[in-house]
Amino acid sequence: MDWLKGMNGIAEYIETNLTQTMQYATLSKIVGCSVYEFSRIFSFMAGMYISEYIRRRRLSQAVFDIQNSNDKIIGIALKYCYESSTAFSRAFRELHGTSPISARRESVTLKTCL
Repeated sequence: MDWLKGMNGIAEYIETNLTQTMQYATLSKIVGCSVYEFSRIFSFMAGMYISEYIRRRRLSQAVFDIQNSNDKIIGIALKYCYESSTAFSRAFRELHGTSPISARRESVTLKTCL
């Protein structure tokens, strides 16, 4: 399989399933290899682990939800597969440098991972 085409398929799958729990076995089937091989190739091609990529994409989408809706932060955290608002806030602050509440209240520039 053409790895670039396979990686595009992976990116599409991740985008359409950001609010779902993802299994690496499912992702590896898209490119037709083992989970181990998929993890290594993804890291090489993307420059980060698959788990980091998924985390950054979820937090990037969460920014949109936080700034463009009145949904509660805990609801957004649960939507993007975080088990608590504390875990979500910690990950959000680590990536964006501010809390989810501050991102909603203030005009701050936040990172987006594509």
